[in-house]
Amino acid sequence: MKGIKKQDSQLLDAAKKVARAVRSLTPVSGYKDTVPRAFIVGGFVRDALLNMESKDVDVEVYGLSAEALENLLKDLYPGHLNVVGRAFGVLKVDLGNGQDMDVALPRRESKAGPGHKGFKIQGDPCLGVKEAMRRRDFTINAMAIDPLTGELTDPFNGAKDLKDKTLCVVDASTFVDDPLRIYRALQLTARFKLSVEKKTMELMRFMIKRGDLSELSKERVTDELKKLLLKSEKPSVGFELARELGIIKKYYPELQALIGTEQEKEWHAEGDVWMHTMMVVDAGEKIIHNPKHSFSEQEKLQIMLGCVCHDLGKPPTTKVIDGRIRSLGHSDVGLDITKELLSRLSFSGAVEQAVLIVVKYHLALNMIFRNKERGQLNNDQYVNAVRKIIKRIHPTSWHVLLAVAEADSRGRVFPGAQSELFATGELFERTVLENRLDKEPTRPLVQGRDLMKLGVKPGARMGELIRSIESLRDKGKIKTRVEALKYLEKLLKNLGT
Repeated sequence: MKGIKKQDSQLLDAAKKVARAVRSLTPVSGYKDTVPRAFIVGGFVRDALLNMESKDVDVEVYGLSAEALENLLKDLYPGHLNVVGRAFGVLKVDLGNGQDMDVALPRRESKAGPGHKGFKIQGDPCLGVKEAMRRRDFTINAMAIDPLTGELTDPFNGAKDLKDKTLCVVDASTFVDDPLRIYRALQLTARFKLSVEKKTMELMRFMIKRGDLSELSKERVTDELKKLLLKSEKPSVGFELARELGIIKKYYPELQALIGTEQEKEWHAEGDVWMHTMMVVDAGEKIIHNPKHSFSEQEKLQIMLGCVCHDLGKPPTTKVIDGRIRSLGHSDVGLDITKELLSRLSFSGAVEQAVLIVVKYHLALNMIFRNKERGQLNNDQYVNAVRKIIKRIHPTSWHVLLAVAEADSRGRVFPGAQSELFATGELFERTVLENRLDKEPTRPLVQGRDLMKLGVKPGARMGELIRSIESLRDKGKIKTRVEALKYLEKLLKNLGT
């Protein structure tokens, strides 16, 4: 089948397996003249036309009852069928290697309540393919492929819209039933470099003005924002669409405040804080997908969300001081603003903690780098400064903080900002690795058992001594465990312990 990547072969083979089994069945009495058939539908078809890899595949089966379909899948994939989504007409097959196949009957949906889940869903094995596609959101997602013949069914010209890079609703009357589709539009435009068709734009504006997005759970909104942040080549496209639609102004005042907040042109010739943040987000995308890195999915999300939030403290702190635009203390002020923004979403605790760390310390790497360049820190002092940063941000990875710092530096319009060596990060990383500073970053130089050997009994005094050693370590007066033990021996001797 043209456009199917090698990585998708397992998904395609699974869809073919289902299609062959379905086609071998005798038409079911009572289903008119519907011949049992299976089609690949949705995102897999879109991605195949774009020659892009997919991680899952949706198959729609016509001419079978729900019970017959479940029994068929149990026979084909014993022990790999998940029926949790049965109530919604969806059965999931675990294909291994992180790939899934969702199998469902064509279904009719009717609005029965508010929100993304407020639908009455009824499977209809006799529904025509065109009518089944009509319930979908956008034309680029309303196509079907017969996995056995490769024949494309495209009743709403989705292939043409995909080629023209246009996002267009399938049916305005059904689109308005599900406000989550607006968030889906944000991530689709960014992922596939689409422009939104005029009537689709007007329809979404109408829904937003009506307050439809207020119906959505924060979990479903967060899921779409994750796709925008992690799957888009230019996430700023989705954010700009959100701004144009009025979503930012109505639902994200913390981001709205960035618009029009000026910056000192010597450092930020690109424009206001919103423009800078958009450039930082796009720079972050390039960093997390750079093959030289090996970020986990959670770390990628921490980085991208950190890029979004890193300067949220600038609007309330920006002032003209001695003729220059300054945002003194914006890193600390941004913490509560970031917490407020994240409270309306549902990112994990580890992600939220890392984002707050990034907001607080995103300037730290540049600060110690400049201090070293000015001669205010010698080599040993710089090493200790790096160690303290890693200690303070633990358990957030220093790789995450470094990535956001680099994105912040590259999110500008200066010549070479996108391509020149990030000297701050290069020195920081080299210092960490050469001095093994990422090994047990919060471990004190001495521990309780060391003090017991020196005659100190367990208790409050033991903790005080450990903290005093760490304080001297942070000041650069003690560097090694040997030095710490010698200091303690002398101190305890003088105290008569």
